[in-house]
Amino acid sequence: MKKFIAYLMTFLFVGGVFSQENQWTNTKEILNEVAALKKQITKPSFRNKDYLITDFGAKADGITKNTEIINNLIATCSDEGGGRVLVPKGVFLTGAIYLKSNVNLHVSEGATLLFSRDSSDYPMVFTRWEGMECMNYSPFIYAYQEENIAITGKGLLDGNANADHWWYWCGARAYGWNESRPGEQKPARARLHQQMADEVDAKTRIYGDGHFLRPNFVQPYRCKNVWIADVKMVNSPMWNLNPVLCENVLIDGVRIVSHGPNNDGCDPEASKNVWIKDCYFDTGDDCIAIKSGRDEDGRNIGRPAENHIIENCFMKEGHGGVVIGSEIAGGARNIYSLNNQMDSPNLDRALRLKTSSSRGGTIENVFFYNTKVGTYKDAAVRFNMFYEKPGEHIPTIRNIWVENLEVTDGGKYGVLSAAYESSPVRGLTMINCVINGVEEPFKVDYMKGVKLQKVTINGKAVTTFN
Repeated sequence: MKKFIAYLMTFLFVGGVFSQENQWTNTKEILNEVAALKKQITKPSFRNKDYLITDFGAKADGITKNTEIINNLIATCSDEGGGRVLVPKGVFLTGAIYLKSNVNLHVSEGATLLFSRDSSDYPMVFTRWEGMECMNYSPFIYAYQEENIAITGKGLLDGNANADHWWYWCGARAYGWNESRPGEQKPARARLHQQMADEVDAKTRIYGDGHFLRPNFVQPYRCKNVWIADVKMVNSPMWNLNPVLCENVLIDGVRIVSHGPNNDGCDPEASKNVWIKDCYFDTGDDCIAIKSGRDEDGRNIGRPAENHIIENCFMKEGHGGVVIGSEIAGGARNIYSLNNQMDSPNLDRALRLKTSSSRGGTIENVFFYNTKVGTYKDAAVRFNMFYEKPGEHIPTIRNIWVENLEVTDGGKYGVLSAAYESSPVRGLTMINCVINGVEEPFKVDYMKGVKLQKVTINGKAVTTFN
């Protein structure tokens, strides 16, 4: 039955009655959409009451575990009507933190929440891991079906991961794994893939100890009115910010410096009305990767990533600056990237759309505007429908608008695309784009409805990709 529903949803949204190719006609029209969306995304407000964790016995020695004190205080704050749970200056060791409704976890300037390296400090919760639902270690900061929650302040969230703790579980020698060391995620990852394909009840997909699936750093799950502002995040075990199935999410002024495996900066997943602004990303994987679930889990739940703004951010190292995918089986639409900067020889791509026929889904209405790029490795604009294993769900990519893209010293390609002949990239518009220093201007296969206006690559005007 679930498979039938998934196929039906694919028909309705991709090839059937709800399919509406919203082909934009001008920049003003798109900017008006952005302005209207900004009015819908608002930060939550909180009762003017502070709960100082040291008043309740928390110790800033970096050794004493403060998990119980912090979580009890969050629960008290929520029960009494909300407010701020305040972390003052000092280093506070903690395990998993559960954030409850109407609570702002405020990490003051000079304060550090240092997360434990002991996996027993992270109880089993219902979570998503690489776009697949399961029971696994709690993310370091987690919330489920809560409303009006925040993490704010100019303090530090330190995931405390390195090649000797958490990272080596990925199974790569570059991150500390070797044959003599216990712990590798590959068998559990393969098992979870199979359980997803078999549509096993997600709450019976039990992992945790002995399976080595690294927890994400911050994951609000099915929450509304989420605000994360000003904190710095370092050394995550895996993905840093991962709001899942959330609505009304504002991420403002966050700095993420984390170079471990799969250390994506911000991965909003199957969420609606998300605004990421004035942030800094220097990561071991994608800086921002918009997602909506992997394969069967993404299709069966059927929630797209929609109405996202990425604005005034700086992307340094990473596999991609603004990325959509690859766990994108639920689709993505109305993604607006404006006034961002990127620059690093270790940044692979500026705009990247990655999916596969095991995913399916539709990626549409992507606006990439006023982007300045110093250098990168691979491509300024990259489409890939063959990211992972093939399947029976041919993806759709359409209505992509790139305007005012300025690249000083590019990498191998200007534009790189690999699509299906049966499902070409449709409706790519590029306007006022200057890309310098690339080895090859473009390498593309199947595209339809391409519009190039004032596009210059290596000093030569490009009017077609033929």
